[in-house]
Amino acid sequence: MTFEITILGCGAATPTSRHNPTSQVVNIHDKLYLVDCGEATQMQLRKYKVRFQKINHVFISHLHGDHYLGLMGLISSMNLLGRKSILHIFSPNGLKELIELNLRLSHTFLEYTLEYHSSETDTKMLIMEDRSVKVYSIPLKHRIDCFGFVFEEKIRPPKIRKEVISKYKLQPSEVLELKKGNSIVSKGGESVSFSEASIAPPLPRSYAYCSDTCYYEKVIDMIAGSTMLYHESTFLDDMKERAKSTFHSTARQAAEIAAKANVGTLILGHFSSRYHEDDSFLAEAAEVFGNVILADEGKIIQVANTENAPDT
Repeated sequence: MTFEITILGCGAATPTSRHNPTSQVVNIHDKLYLVDCGEATQMQLRKYKVRFQKINHVFISHLHGDHYLGLMGLISSMNLLGRKSILHIFSPNGLKELIELNLRLSHTFLEYTLEYHSSETDTKMLIMEDRSVKVYSIPLKHRIDCFGFVFEEKIRPPKIRKEVISKYKLQPSEVLELKKGNSIVSKGGESVSFSEASIAPPLPRSYAYCSDTCYYEKVIDMIAGSTMLYHESTFLDDMKERAKSTFHSTARQAAEIAAKANVGTLILGHFSSRYHEDDSFLAEAAEVFGNVILADEGKIIQVANTENAPDT
């Protein structure tokens, strides 16, 4: 089942010819979730062939422009292209006011509904759940209220071995009963145990997104054990005082958080425009944490299965 991240933008406040402002699409089981929406996000969605009318949930980390200024344009384009389904927007308080002011002053009347949800919380809190995933909001430490998100895949039902289905000539209703974890007696009168018939599903995967934040150890428990972590790395460590004063992180600090949280893979992003290459971020983080990836526009990163859940 699909679980992947498409990077649309990974630059910090000022757009450059190399990096767009922050935005990415999380694809879980072919459902698309937009995380942050910096300037020109809709152009990036087109460029990388993401069907943005399939996006039904948008998560905005905070109200600095490089994380939400593209949203008004995306909302407008969705409307012009005939959208009818609800768009759910998760954000700190204030975004609804900004969007409604834009709509009112431009005399724009949407043919679909915007539904707003607050992501503000003092601790890790469930803010969305569907059949495939649970999404949590987590507090970060920035100059204004800022929140990260954790996407946790739900455990999938076990698969039933094809050879068992064939051997006992199982009917669909019998296969369904086995998937529920029950043993059955087939129509042929033979006992079929769940342990004999089933293949344990892969362990659920998780993706933690830490947007703008200074080095913040309180987040460690909230993202512990994540399969993959995106953590901002605006500066290199020789500018850690600048990072501290602006409530941002260095690549080394991001790696320290990843190591202490025992995550599987670290993605670095939110690179300051003062840097003309990104390899130094990778080198610095790799001194602390072994499995590091640099974000880059258009890069698709798979959140890979690790191992199967134990048999029950």
